[in-house]
Amino acid sequence: MHQNYTAISDFRVLNRRALFDCIDANPFLQINVNSGSKLSDNQFVEVTVSGVLVPSKDDWIAMISPSSSDISGGCPQSLAFYIQTGDVSNLPLLCHYPVKAQFVRNDPGYLSCKKMECKQKNILDGTCGVKTCNGTVRFHVINIRTDIQFVFFTGGFDAPCILSRTGNLNFANPKMPLYGHLSSIDSTGTSMRLTWVSGDKQPQQVQYGGGKSEASQVTTFSQDDMCSVLAPPSPAKDFGWHDPGYIHTAVMTGLQPSRNFSYRYGSDSVGWSDQIQFKTPPAAGADEVRFLVFGDMGKAPLDASTEHYIQPGSLSVIKGMIGEVENGNVDSIFHIGDISYATGFLVEWDYFLQLISPLASKVSYMTAIGNHERDYKDSGSIYLTPDSGGECGVPYEIYFPMPTPAKDKPWYSIEQGSIHFTVISTEHPWSENSEQYNWMKNDMASVNRSRTPWLIFTGHRPMYSSSTGLLSALSVDDNFVKDVEPLLLQTKVDLVLFGHVHNYERTCSIYKSQCLTMPRKDASGVDTYDHTNYSAPVQVIVGMAGFTLDKFSDDAARWSLSRISKFGYVRAHATKAEMKLEFVVAETGRVEDAFRITKMQNR
Repeated sequence: MHQNYTAISDFRVLNRRALFDCIDANPFLQINVNSGSKLSDNQFVEVTVSGVLVPSKDDWIAMISPSSSDISGGCPQSLAFYIQTGDVSNLPLLCHYPVKAQFVRNDPGYLSCKKMECKQKNILDGTCGVKTCNGTVRFHVINIRTDIQFVFFTGGFDAPCILSRTGNLNFANPKMPLYGHLSSIDSTGTSMRLTWVSGDKQPQQVQYGGGKSEASQVTTFSQDDMCSVLAPPSPAKDFGWHDPGYIHTAVMTGLQPSRNFSYRYGSDSVGWSDQIQFKTPPAAGADEVRFLVFGDMGKAPLDASTEHYIQPGSLSVIKGMIGEVENGNVDSIFHIGDISYATGFLVEWDYFLQLISPLASKVSYMTAIGNHERDYKDSGSIYLTPDSGGECGVPYEIYFPMPTPAKDKPWYSIEQGSIHFTVISTEHPWSENSEQYNWMKNDMASVNRSRTPWLIFTGHRPMYSSSTGLLSALSVDDNFVKDVEPLLLQTKVDLVLFGHVHNYERTCSIYKSQCLTMPRKDASGVDTYDHTNYSAPVQVIVGMAGFTLDKFSDDAARWSLSRISKFGYVRAHATKAEMKLEFVVAETGRVEDAFRITKMQNR
């Protein structure tokens, strides 16, 4: 039951594995790091184990943070504390999960002992009597504010025991302001919110626009804010916890839409970020907007490590989108749920924020909440799965403050150029006459279609999917379709964008599983939907940005017009006369699906 939650890889259940004392009388064994005296904010370090008498394929190195974490096996002696992760290993259990880990065999010369040293010579003939082996692996380390330690284990992930450990390694500036990312607060394009992370709780500043400055509001969250049940406690509240530091946010005002500006953030006492160039989105009613949209991205390591939860396509997708932003082709980005996949292992948020910084620091990065940010038993979620690992939306809302009506009401609308975006939470009640239902009904009914002729509806879980497999089949909630789909037709929604299913799929103009109209090919062979005489919305799944891809059935329904199981993102360009969307495959940069929606404008 937990295969989609917190127990996929051996590494992810490592902190529930039985610990044994290594019986090892090796006096030569050492572990060392070439990091220098202090760690920088973003660097690769080489960790070397030496003096190994018999190299094993089961030897591995863990990065532990903070170094005071309990890795001794003295956890609460009850399986109930860990069983929600799907693991029922023997006690005692490892109390704290490593941030990341690597087998020393990643060094190709380790097992063959290519780096051999003579530790003891024979007295009689001077030949080497004791030979030892070395191995070196490379770790990507970012500033997570707490000290870290590297620990050398053997026994693999199934039966680990400790051989040696480094001393504590500290960051040069644990208070450094980092991971700044932008979001829009309204539809004017004249104000932008900047959010960043620091180890400093004192207010800092964002300096921008040639002399303007705004002080930050500072907040954080604690283990007490995490969701849990009495037994077992959630990862977020227990072994997955990591101090988030302090989250700063400040609003830059007095900007102009569709213009380039620069900013830096921090303070004289803790340091400043680099000067960063950014672009404001177009104001509501402007003729043109360009945006990227995707869901289910997460992150992957930049080294050869195994981590708690890896989304293998995320690096290529990030790389492709960085190129789009650098080329000036992007006004804003929409990430439709399943953001970091931290799922209760809180240090993963830092690694995700660091990964998206080249994008999110330069254009507005708007988000929708997904199941892996919100769902947990007795938390108010519609779905009772443990998908958030006990986060229950708290880190998500603090790291990504959107223009929502209130705390834990993560729905909002925003207009950019010719588009009105209605962004909902599929994880909160959406049934008829619920608060969110009434909000989305009023929001979409009130759109001024002469100012923003296009209406895009978006949230995480889809209404239609032809993917195979049990989890894919469960992705579509018939009650959600029954209650919400009629609103889409009533308010003449043009385009619906969902994630959750990990592939790309596009429908006809669909309502109640029927194609009310089909697109026609234009002169370039691109599918074109004419909404001058509106029939029904086009629905597209865009959940192919990182998580392992889902497959399709061979006999898809007639309404499914395009099905692609490759990593990528959607690139969109809208004027008042048409929207054109293209699915870009991240590895190749090729467009493998494109469609247009057109509408004759009233004159």
